[in-house]
Amino acid sequence: MSEASNMDAYDIPIEDIDVSDPQLFKNDSCWPYFQRLRDEAPVHYCADSDFGPYWSITRFHDIMQVDKNHHDFSSMGGVSIGNRSPDFEAPNFISMDPPVHADQRKAVTGVVAPMNLAKLEAVIRERVIRIIENLPENEEFNWVEKVSIELTTQMLATIFDFPFAERRKLTDWSDLATSSTALGGVLPDEVRREGLMECLEYFTELRNERLKWDPREHNDLITLMAHSPATNQLEPMEYLGNLLLLIIGGNDTTRNSISGGVYALNLFPAQYQKLCQGPELVPTMVPEIIRWQTPLTHMRRIAKRDVEMQGKMIKQGDKVVMWYLSGNRDESVIEDAQQFVIDRQNPRRHLSFGYGIHRCMGNRLAEMQLRVLWEELLKRFQMIELLGEPERVSSNFIRGYSHMPVRVRRL
Repeated sequence: MSEASNMDAYDIPIEDIDVSDPQLFKNDSCWPYFQRLRDEAPVHYCADSDFGPYWSITRFHDIMQVDKNHHDFSSMGGVSIGNRSPDFEAPNFISMDPPVHADQRKAVTGVVAPMNLAKLEAVIRERVIRIIENLPENEEFNWVEKVSIELTTQMLATIFDFPFAERRKLTDWSDLATSSTALGGVLPDEVRREGLMECLEYFTELRNERLKWDPREHNDLITLMAHSPATNQLEPMEYLGNLLLLIIGGNDTTRNSISGGVYALNLFPAQYQKLCQGPELVPTMVPEIIRWQTPLTHMRRIAKRDVEMQGKMIKQGDKVVMWYLSGNRDESVIEDAQQFVIDRQNPRRHLSFGYGIHRCMGNRLAEMQLRVLWEELLKRFQMIELLGEPERVSSNFIRGYSHMPVRVRRL
């Protein structure tokens, strides 16, 4: 972190702090701003930003309080700080309140049920081994492209039962959905709109085909949605919205945690050495990677009525942003929260998956992919060496990487 970023965070009046600026995440310079808000204004109002006025909730327990309180804080209208484009509404179940949220969510949870996860583990391990066995040795390559994207896209194709040879379409659509100017991205809306309508057309054809399938024999996401009363009559844009939610949830979060784990271990070499000497630490390291990375920086709500928090009055209709990234660095709750510690006593105490009824339904699948990957990496490589600072995406929502130069050395 640069000296300037620390200075800026403490030199400007606190009411002028705007942590929604995508550059803070692209440059990884957000930390002193969140630290100051946690210390001085844990419930903070920003009156003017590119995304409109909003409240920031930055402490761990305050975030949990908002996240579980869907009576006072609504998910309707979207969960990112940016507003949807009025001519491109694509609602989804995470952007809904009970009871609709529960009905639509329940329709697709079968794909990550424990019995199905047990079957998926063997598939994940086979794919992981194939990917990492083909990595070049002693030469630079982009870890994001060759490992993080490839593994998560293969798994996404599996849980959708998507044509495997065309699986990179899923990556492209995920990137389109998360590069919106409403998230701090730079892709023109017309380009995104065209690409996402292609996504809708493709998946509509798949759904029409899956209507002929027996859901007792096929538990992929499209078949489940095609046959569930809660999701089989969705309007086209709502169908698209739910697809994009599942694609992003299954792709961006895991892929950026896969990259984030490599980055963290290189920043904390003593932890890397501890891992190599004790590979049995992988299961506790995995949730620590997810906490430390926090692949989704925030979720937003809308106040349904006037609510007082920490002496501040949040008015009905106000935008409230829960900064998971900040909550996961709250040292009043997580000891040495700025550090990456692979053998924490309570590693699952983090906010990366959210809390309450909107908690990420694919959390165990994400953890399993990371666990299997690191189990197999440690059998083959003595080091995954970072060769330079990674390039980060421009987004205040997805905390991700576009390029991470590495070199591997085999055992």
